[in-house]
Amino acid sequence: MRNIVGAVIALLGAAAAVLSPFRAGYDGRHGSDLRVQDLFNGITMVDADLLASVFLPMAFAAFVAVIGVVLRSRVLVALSGLLVLLMVALWLTRQADTPQALHSDLVGEGMVLAFGGGLLLLIGAVVMNGRRRRRARHRAGQVYPPEPPAGGHGDGRPPEDTEPGGHLDTPQAWRPGDTS
Repeated sequence: MRNIVGAVIALLGAAAAVLSPFRAGYDGRHGSDLRVQDLFNGITMVDADLLASVFLPMAFAAFVAVIGVVLRSRVLVALSGLLVLLMVALWLTRQADTPQALHSDLVGEGMVLAFGGGLLLLIGAVVMNGRRRRRARHRAGQVYPPEPPAGGHGDGRPPEDTEPGGHLDTPQAWRPGDTS
């Protein structure tokens, strides 16, 4: 049940991250108009193509989140959330460096949506159980034969069915690890 709830939360976060570049992120400018390289080199007024805009890393993060949900990988979902939050931080930082930052609203609907999407991805990763590791489990009620004492009967007497060399003379003798 936790995997389903976590997956739904993560998918909502991925959808919010993908939609965020199409909303006004800063001073009426959409993230789909902002070039990815501007996040590292400084904001310019040059409009970007869709696949060269902030949409690309957000779509990649959503893709990683979907793969993480399908594989039930908490790590992949969390990494996609961190990528979205990194993009929001870069976007906010670069926008705050512009001269218009003092005269306009800093945070727009697109940034809020992206930030919320990143948080939802992280929450979804925490809520998910992830994949179960396969372990050797003992079945309830399964009876294992007792281990024989190291020195025969435990009182120094050798077992009755041994040869003088100390080897069991029956080929179907009990061995450690036998469950039959």
